[in-house]
Amino acid sequence: MAFHEVRLPARLAFGSTGGVERRTEIVTLGSGFERRSTPWAQGRRRYLIGTNLRSLDDMAALTGFFEARRGRLYGFRFRDFADFKSCAPGEAVGPLDQALGEGDGMRTTFQLGKRYGVGEDALERRIAKPVEGTVRIAIGGVELDLEAFVVDAATGLVTLDAAPGAGAAVSAGFEFDTPVRFDTDRIEVTLETFEAGRMAAVPLIEVRV
Repeated sequence: MAFHEVRLPARLAFGSTGGVERRTEIVTLGSGFERRSTPWAQGRRRYLIGTNLRSLDDMAALTGFFEARRGRLYGFRFRDFADFKSCAPGEAVGPLDQALGEGDGMRTTFQLGKRYGVGEDALERRIAKPVEGTVRIAIGGVELDLEAFVVDAATGLVTLDAAPGAGAAVSAGFEFDTPVRFDTDRIEVTLETFEAGRMAAVPLIEVRV
């Protein structure tokens, strides 16, 4: 997939709005009951950025970033300030935040993920874009040294130097970015003074990686 491993500068995202969307198909039966289903196993994030920019320099920086991505052609990293950690946004990342699975004595590779909700109704979201240097891993509740594992920042795969024993719980804590692309091939800027302007909202949409 066409993706650039670069993050949109945080200052260009201040004032952004957005969140997760789902797709639900609803059929109303003759009896008045409903039949509900979804073709999506995962939600999809959408954002609007740029509306808070006033500096012509910042607008030029966003335009340059847009051009470097060729509009909608290339994906990139985006920090969703409401959801960018394995824990709550106001908490510190810890190695026990998210369960990655259990060892079997042979497996050494585990996929980073984040769980939403509790119990059988919880949703597991695959995390493919962890932030380098933030991942912490524990086995059986004991944190590993950084030299004991390798993280692929482009896929979210963690490779351990040694396979955990059978039944040993593997967990992780991390920061992550959301993979997105521009959802427009056009950017509009209005010049209001010689040093300030106004930019129309620029939409972003999450991409599957």
